[in-house]
Amino acid sequence: MTSTTASAMTSTTAGAMTGAKDSVGEKNAAAADAVPELARDIVVVGGGSAGLAAAIAAHDAGVESVLVLEREPQLGGILNQCIHNGFGLHTFKEELTGPEYAARYVARARERNIERMLRTTVLDVSPERVVTAVSAERGIFRVRARAVVLAMGCRERPRGALDICGTRPAGVYTAGTAQRLVNIDGLLPGREVVILGSGDIGLIMARRLTLEGAHVACVAELMPYSGGLKRNIVQCLDDFGIPLKLSHTVVNVEGERRVEAVTIAKVDEHLRPIPGTEVRYPCDTLLLSVGLLPENELSRQAGVRINPVTRGAYVNDQLMTSVPGVFACGNVLHVHDLVDYVSEESAHAGACAARYVQEGAGEKDDPAAATELPIEATGGVRYTVPSFVSPGRMADAMKLRFRVGAVYQDRYVSVYVGDRRVSHRRKPVMAPGEMQEVTLRRADLADARPGDAVRVLLEDE
Repeated sequence: MTSTTASAMTSTTAGAMTGAKDSVGEKNAAAADAVPELARDIVVVGGGSAGLAAAIAAHDAGVESVLVLEREPQLGGILNQCIHNGFGLHTFKEELTGPEYAARYVARARERNIERMLRTTVLDVSPERVVTAVSAERGIFRVRARAVVLAMGCRERPRGALDICGTRPAGVYTAGTAQRLVNIDGLLPGREVVILGSGDIGLIMARRLTLEGAHVACVAELMPYSGGLKRNIVQCLDDFGIPLKLSHTVVNVEGERRVEAVTIAKVDEHLRPIPGTEVRYPCDTLLLSVGLLPENELSRQAGVRINPVTRGAYVNDQLMTSVPGVFACGNVLHVHDLVDYVSEESAHAGACAARYVQEGAGEKDDPAAATELPIEATGGVRYTVPSFVSPGRMADAMKLRFRVGAVYQDRYVSVYVGDRRVSHRRKPVMAPGEMQEVTLRRADLADARPGDAVRVLLEDE
């Protein structure tokens, strides 16, 4: 074969490949153009307690074109597997189970005929508020929204995020997975149980498994304080004689096919295991209740700025994120203690999303945005929600929610605007596991100057 012939063949082959690529590209473009597209004023991503409250509030504020997208076969989110009581004391002034609480919001949504698409997974949210989703019924489709409310909730931190030595046998579950197995599927994950982490789900599952006939040997907590509510410690551990071992962690897991034992050791002030303090617990199940993470993959795709402390979005007093027209609420914004607070916060987000749509969906400049003041968490306060406030746009009063970084007794929560203290309240006890709140009034910000910040901190007196 001559070089001329080879060159000609190469040129012909390259041309054919280029033509093939062009053909594939044209087909892909045609397929993209063929994706059905809907238009709605507000799209709510997530049909749990947050999404339902936001959708209902948006509808009640005068926006009827509201669509809720939910990946599960039913609305209600995580509440459907939370069959214990304790829900609704703030919202309904009575004690309800999780499914009962969810059912009331589902009924409200149905009364208003709010559009809902179940078994629908959202694949993408663009900065332009185009939501791409897929379902077995519709296939892939897009929804062009004037406002989007992110209400995807949170997920549990898995074992892979922990440095636990030992084998990888069956019998290691997150507490939420065990909760679903027991409450939804009617399956008992084990008979002899050790729980690592004292988050609320872990505390509740300690009681639930005990009631189902399992033996919970102990709950080990890495930190010197519990990550759950005080009432759950009393009702779920103390009332059942289950020991809570603070400043302890699991250092080894034994077993080939199934968990056979775990070893727990005490940790020092640097959270490192102390040699010689190890205790072996024979068991067939290890539950992990080691934290919750806001489900913010879609938020990142939309270009939303994420707070590294909460792992949720930075939001202003309207609960709008850094992306205009995209709002966040509930556990996707920051992890809550009580679903009542989720509903309250999410209703505010839905009402603000409705106002955004009614005022032109960002088509006009918002003069209030230019006067936003940052809210800084300092002096023992880990974070605040919201992170920004505008004196010209906020309501007469708003609740500023925050968490502290350690256990504090007999401290004062102070709020400063610039150098001026506008709030100073004594708190007998504050712990990281319990959300705190303080009221910020519009009048407090009346004398704020450009460059001022709102600071929330703890003081001795």
